[in-house]
Amino acid sequence: MRVAIAGASGFVGKALVEVLKRDHEVVALSRSGNKQPDPKVQWRECDLFSLLDAEKALSDVDVAIYLVHSMRPSAHLTQGTFDDFDLIVADNFVRAAEKAGVKQIIYLGGMRPDDKDEVSPHLRSRWEVEQVFKKSSVPTTVLRAAIILGAEGSSFHIMTRLVRRLPVMLCPAWTRTESQPIALKDIVFSLSHCVGNKEYFNQVFDVGGPEAISYSSMMLKIAKICGLRRRLFRFPLVTPGLSTLWVCLITKAPKALVRPLVEGLKTSLIVNPKRALHIPGYHFMSVEEALTEALKDYDESKAPLAFQGTFSRRHVVRSVQRISLPKGKTAESVAKSYQEFLPKMQPGFLKVEVKDNWIYFCWRFPLIRLLVLEYAPQRSWSHRQLFYVRGGLLARKTVRGRLEFREVLGGEYVIAAIHDFEPRIPWYIYRWTQALFHLWVMNQFGAYLNKKEKTS
Repeated sequence: MRVAIAGASGFVGKALVEVLKRDHEVVALSRSGNKQPDPKVQWRECDLFSLLDAEKALSDVDVAIYLVHSMRPSAHLTQGTFDDFDLIVADNFVRAAEKAGVKQIIYLGGMRPDDKDEVSPHLRSRWEVEQVFKKSSVPTTVLRAAIILGAEGSSFHIMTRLVRRLPVMLCPAWTRTESQPIALKDIVFSLSHCVGNKEYFNQVFDVGGPEAISYSSMMLKIAKICGLRRRLFRFPLVTPGLSTLWVCLITKAPKALVRPLVEGLKTSLIVNPKRALHIPGYHFMSVEEALTEALKDYDESKAPLAFQGTFSRRHVVRSVQRISLPKGKTAESVAKSYQEFLPKMQPGFLKVEVKDNWIYFCWRFPLIRLLVLEYAPQRSWSHRQLFYVRGGLLARKTVRGRLEFREVLGGEYVIAAIHDFEPRIPWYIYRWTQALFHLWVMNQFGAYLNKKEKTS
C-alpha cells in the first residue's frame, strides 16, 4: 500500500518510516521536505496549516498516519493556543484525506481517563483532535498512548537530563503520578500492525507496556541503568508553574513544551483493559527494557525536534482565535458578518471598505490603503471561507498570506485564522502595534457576533 506519514521527521515518524518501507510505499511528509534521501521513501514538503498543501501531499495515498502535534512554533509570531493550532492542522488533514479517497486514517493520540472531566489543556487537545478524525468519513483507527520511551522522545529526554544533572532532587507531587509508558519499538509495531487492517477500522485502542510506574520511579530506574546514585525527596508545595521553571532551567527545554507536559503529568494515564490493543503473539517491553533500549542511543547533545523553539522563516505571523458558532450558523455566515462588521467598526483613524470580493483597510486622512484582502470563491465553501492578503502599505504581497474562517468540531466552533502574514513595517513596530490591533479587532468581532445572536 502507499502509506503517508504526517510528522515523518519526528522521533516516532523516523522509526515508523524504517519499518513501513519494508512492505509498503512510504510517502513521508514534513514541513521542510526531504531531509534523508532514501530511494524507498518519497518525501513531500507539506505545511499542514495549508489545506492546498495537505491535498497535494495526500494525493494517491491509501493510508494516512497522523503523528503531528503543534507544540512547536509554526511562525515567528504566533497568536493563539496550541490546541487551536492542533485543530486547524487536523481538520486540514481530514479534509484532504476525504478528497483524496484515503482508505484509512491512523491517529496516534494521548491517553484520556474516562472518569475525569477535568484534564490538562494538553490532554484535552489530544481528545479534540481525536474527535476531528472520528467525525470524518474516512475509517479511522485511534491509538492512545501515554509516554513513549525513545532516545529522542521529549519526556524521556527531560527525565534523563534531570537525572544526569541533579544528584539530589526535590520532587513535586506530580512525579508520583503513575502512567503506563510504552517503548518506541512497541508503538511503531502497533502502528504498522494497524495499517490496512479492517478489523481495527473506526476503533479506539489504549496502548501501553505491561506495567504502571510513577515518574519518580522511572527516574530512579534511569539512574540505576546509568550507574548513578540519585536521591529524590518529596516536596508537595511546588506548583506547576514552579515545576515548569525548574525543569526549563535544568533541561534547557522550551517553556512552550514543558508547561503542557507538566500539567498533563498530574493525571494518571493507565491502559483501560476494555480498550487495550492486543496483538497475537507479540509482547510489549517492560519499562526497564524500554529505558535500557532508549539509553543505548541517547545523546544529550542532540536535542529532540520539540526542543527547537525557533522558526526558520523570520517575520512571519500566524494568529488564531476560536469563536463559539451560534446554532444554525456556518463559516460562510460568519465571514459575511465579518464584512458587515468591519465598516461599522470605524476607529477614528481607520476606514474599511467592502466592495464585491475585496476588503480595503484604509487610513482616513489622507486616504491610504493599509491592507487589502481578496475573497477566494474557488477555495471557499459554506464550512470554510478564504481571503488572500493582496498587499497594502502594511503587508507584503505573498502567495501564501491568507485569512480564513472554518468550522471545527462538527460546527461547535469557528476558527478565525491568519496564516503566513508578512508585515511590511519594521518587525518590532509591527509586534507592538498592528499585531495587537488585530487581536483587538477579533475580540470586538466576537462580541459583535454574540450581540447579533442575542438580538436575532
